[in-house]
Amino acid sequence: MTASRKNADRHIVVVGAGPGGLTSAMILAHRGFRVTVVEKAGRVGGRSACLQAGPYIFDTGPTFLHQKFTLEEMFQEAGRNLDEELDLVQLDPMTRLKWGDTSIDTTSDSKKMAAEIERAFPGESEGFQRFMADHEEKLRLLIPCLQSSYGNLRDLFRKRLLDAFPYVVTRDSVFSLLGKYFSDERLRLAFTFQAKYLGMSPWKCPALFSILAFLEYRFGIYHVQGGVSRISEKMAEIAEQEGAEIRLNSCVREVLSEGWETSGVVLESGEVIKADAVVINADYGHAVTRLLNGRNVSGEKLRRKGFSCSTFMLYLGLDTLYRDEPHHQILFADDYRRNVDEIQKERTVSQDMSVYVRNSSVTDPLVAPEGHSNLYILVPTINTRHRIDWPGMQSAYRDKVLDRVEERTGMKDLRRHIVEERMITPRNWQDDGPIFLGATFNLKHTLNQLLYLRPHNRYAKFRNLYLAGGGTHPGSGLPTIYESARISSNLICEQFGSTYEPVDLTSPLLAERP
Repeated sequence: MTASRKNADRHIVVVGAGPGGLTSAMILAHRGFRVTVVEKAGRVGGRSACLQAGPYIFDTGPTFLHQKFTLEEMFQEAGRNLDEELDLVQLDPMTRLKWGDTSIDTTSDSKKMAAEIERAFPGESEGFQRFMADHEEKLRLLIPCLQSSYGNLRDLFRKRLLDAFPYVVTRDSVFSLLGKYFSDERLRLAFTFQAKYLGMSPWKCPALFSILAFLEYRFGIYHVQGGVSRISEKMAEIAEQEGAEIRLNSCVREVLSEGWETSGVVLESGEVIKADAVVINADYGHAVTRLLNGRNVSGEKLRRKGFSCSTFMLYLGLDTLYRDEPHHQILFADDYRRNVDEIQKERTVSQDMSVYVRNSSVTDPLVAPEGHSNLYILVPTINTRHRIDWPGMQSAYRDKVLDRVEERTGMKDLRRHIVEERMITPRNWQDDGPIFLGATFNLKHTLNQLLYLRPHNRYAKFRNLYLAGGGTHPGSGLPTIYESARISSNLICEQFGSTYEPVDLTSPLLAERP
């Protein structure tokens, strides 16, 4: 029996059509498995789904793609070429960073970036050049570690991890590490704010994650025309072309298990779907506290783990286009350290907030009617571990956020141009997600929640239950979520003795990129 025919006799159920679940479905279907994806919502994408408000199209969560080579590999795993399937635009400049009256426009062109740093922060460009040179080796050593599973303690002693060990286990935080390159605190923030992708403070985030800033400044960031949600939609399309079945509006009540083996899932409708293996792409905290058929982890036990911050979101459809405003900008809090500390302590909603604004209509004509635009506003804030009356305060907080945008950008008359508006608070993330504690970036990436100490890609002691998403290794953020799905897909193939042709994982790291 050929491997493809053998795989066709194995049924894999994927719970959740988020980026991780769809990556798994696309890869496994291409490798010949019978795949069924069950998704509670009426559209694919999970936290990266499309949100529509009248004629305006928004990304619910992630707004750009970094580490493009990882997504290229995922499409190769399904026999496709990313650039033939989606229209990606490299952004240059990438993001405008603003501290009061000081700002820089970031770019992945190293010469332009050095000049921009020298313009705004005289004497600091040499530190940028050292940072980039030092992180070439760091990237080379760390990326292979993120492409492997850590289901057994002995996996911590593989040579590739031991070689990278000095970068993984260090007392430095991202912020303190950047002090070796830059003296101006604001400039350090330009290379540490990426810790927000992990929902963490740069003063607490392990120094190994300085690699996130390097990846942006080295390889650039990309906008997907039509929105990042198009990635998930295209993955679903490819998975179906490869034979997968995607069932929307199909909420899972529980994952069935007998001993330490799953036998499938039961839907809220009562329908039972049998499976040889199950991939969970639901929110990790929700899944392990609600879905595991008597093997659930208690909510109180899970609360003892570190969880990321949450976000306050505004999605605004405007009857004008601010052509002179950048595609991305970040407005840092006046006292950024205090803002971050308040978020990490999880009790106080910062009134001096940092604000991320995406004005994608200056790049993308597909997301709003001609002459109009969509504006995406994100404010990192506390999760729901402690009770905050978001329904009672959300209106006043919305006004405070809009005040900050109007005061610190060229959008002085923003309010009078709003014709459509949607809002998501941490409470909404928790209740409607459902996302445990409303922690939109999942478990924190502290050293005691990484690698072997993070929930394994093959879940706990189960023989045939797998995880894909930000709650498992390698972690949150789109590239690492895609990678988690590939790791779990490979483990499924190993479980059933199925051979597959892996894509080349070295050339993207070694090739020169513009």
